[in-house]
Amino acid sequence: MKKLKKGGMISIIILIVLVIIAGGTLLFFVQKEVKISGVDDWKYNPKKSYSNKSSSVGGFGSLDSATSSSSIISSIGTQSSSSLDAMSTSESYLGYTVGGASNVDSFRENIKNNYLPLTTDITYNGLYSEYYFDTGVINKKSNEMFYPSYSCAVSTDPISKEQEYYLAVGLNSNIKESDFNRKKLNVVIVLDISGSMSSSFSSYYYDKKGYDSENKSKMKIAEECINNLIDKLNEEDRLGVVLFDNDAYLGKELNLISDTNIEAIKDHILEIEPQGGTNFSAGYKKGTELFDEYLDDKDYQNRIIVITDAMPNAGDTSSSGLMGSIKQNATNKIYTSLIGVGVDFNTELTEKISDVKGANYYSVHSSEEFNKTLADEFDYMVTPLIFDLDLSFKSEDYEIENVYGTDSVNKTTGSIMHINTLFPSSSNSDGEVKGGIVVLKLKKKAGSISNNISLNISYKDSKEQEHSNKEKVEFKQSMQDYYDNTGIQKAIVLARYVNTLKNWIIYERSNNQEFIIDDNTGITEFDYDESYIKDVLGVHERKSTKLTVSGNYKEIFKLIKSYIEEENKTLKDDTLKNEIDILDKLI
Repeated sequence: MKKLKKGGMISIIILIVLVIIAGGTLLFFVQKEVKISGVDDWKYNPKKSYSNKSSSVGGFGSLDSATSSSSIISSIGTQSSSSLDAMSTSESYLGYTVGGASNVDSFRENIKNNYLPLTTDITYNGLYSEYYFDTGVINKKSNEMFYPSYSCAVSTDPISKEQEYYLAVGLNSNIKESDFNRKKLNVVIVLDISGSMSSSFSSYYYDKKGYDSENKSKMKIAEECINNLIDKLNEEDRLGVVLFDNDAYLGKELNLISDTNIEAIKDHILEIEPQGGTNFSAGYKKGTELFDEYLDDKDYQNRIIVITDAMPNAGDTSSSGLMGSIKQNATNKIYTSLIGVGVDFNTELTEKISDVKGANYYSVHSSEEFNKTLADEFDYMVTPLIFDLDLSFKSEDYEIENVYGTDSVNKTTGSIMHINTLFPSSSNSDGEVKGGIVVLKLKKKAGSISNNISLNISYKDSKEQEHSNKEKVEFKQSMQDYYDNTGIQKAIVLARYVNTLKNWIIYERSNNQEFIIDDNTGITEFDYDESYIKDVLGVHERKSTKLTVSGNYKEIFKLIKSYIEEENKTLKDDTLKNEIDILDKLI
């Protein structure tokens, strides 16, 4: 009996211990769940926000060795840095791509939906950002975070049959992909909720007002893109949201992800409906204000991501005013990304963002495609690393005729190439860098003998420390076409393609014979002053133009298609089929 009592007591004690453990475990998970769920800090009330608004509907008014690469890399949050002597050839290294346009989706979607694009829908750096390039680096020898490589080519124009001279600048880094880890991020999403966002992605708002039920609206695609973007944020990142139509509204304070009920926020975002006109300036200003108490936090990077169809009709609609605000933010290290939705996304306005430090822009045609892009590129698109890169060119034998791969070019001061920002960019299994090239088209002077070129590159890193590099290159003496590598060859093909399409677009819109490409002119550079084309489109509110291709350009496109197919026998790049498909449609 006593033995039974003792055994019972032991059983009771064990049971009590198990209950305590189970209760503690339950309490832990309950507390953890509360922490995970966080606070629903959504502020936007559409009825309250819009009750007193007008019912107007519309769009949107030598390298410095004293500074090591490891010290610079640590400032962007990389996990580790190893000696260059220990580098393995199997390691993947990041390269760089130029800020500004990051794709040409708006161009492709307009063609697909039988609209005539704008010349600004397709840019050199936008198209380059969709391709991988051999930058001419065999062995990585630099200790610096950024270093250039140079490649030369002599190439015959497929139309005029004249030989042309090119020099490519490869944009390289010694940062391992496995070492890269972006800094913590303060991000404010500024969302356009104007009436034009109600229209279908594949139609022009000013052609047919209202929502096309057969296709997703621009607003729905924007909402899905935002939620995809939120999924890329980490617990220590902060998220804020601002909405704008005629006015601007706080959607969500800039708070830590770990303190936020993210699922609730994502549900609120999916409930937003478009309304009213647009005051971009008000939205951007309110978004900027959310950073006020965080500007001194050096552990964080700051970025505004604007999602819009870029059709302003209220507030400050001047591109200079808009760019002024974005430039002022950049001086305070609040950088801007712009994501354009819809075939009527106005790239004429947003292309100017290429001249703003730390800025970039994308156009999207589906939330699925946007999510695919974000999966690979989000950490890169929010992490500018190199600023104010200038290349000075000196030669007794050559002079600069044009520059491809950056839209910021100054040919009058001896600094013939200026790039505001370089962002990190991925490499593929062959070591090619996505968007990792800028190309200079050269004009050979009469009587030249030496073929020498002296190049000087200077730039600032993310700590504002200055660096420079000097190097000489020499063209080979050859009467035949040659390319130092496939990178420069591909870049030349794409530059000629862009020039041809830009001239075609402005010809179809203006019927001006100046823009016809023929045997005498060859593939004419599209390098015209804005005054030439300012009457082509009204200010900012983009109206559709039916896709047309005149007979002479059909013949030109046939020649360009054959040229690309022939070059691709060497390049072996399946991505070039995208351009061949475009030409097939235009032919």
